[in-house]
Amino acid sequence: MIFSRRVFIFLLSGGVAALSNMGSRFLFSLVFSYPVAIALAYSVGMLVAFFMFKLLVFNGAGGRGPLREVFWYLVINAFALLQTLAVSVALADYILPFIGWTWRQHDIAHVIGVLFPVFSSYFGHKHLTFSKRRQCA
Repeated sequence: MIFSRRVFIFLLSGGVAALSNMGSRFLFSLVFSYPVAIALAYSVGMLVAFFMFKLLVFNGAGGRGPLREVFWYLVINAFALLQTLAVSVALADYILPFIGWTWRQHDIAHVIGVLFPVFSSYFGHKHLTFSKRRQCA
């Protein structure tokens, strides 16, 4: 039951971070290109997610020290950002236009792109970022 509760809180926290990400992307898109806006917005979402995951999902777990947590958090999120960018750009620029979808294609693509790395992020943060085990970074 603890696993289910943790996953549920992770998804809720990730949802808040995703809303921060998507909301800031709309603002960044006023000034920057679509891929740059996604990358900048992703950093906003990452900051929100880090504190929510640490405090609410993994109950302050760690024991690795803050520098190692930040290191693994950035590594896992760099991988997730690559997934988000690849999915968002592929959908917005190629797949959705190919199937004739033109209504808010960048917004739809970005939402799907943000959702794509949910599982890799959860397991990465659980086993690397906020793990109580000591391992070499």
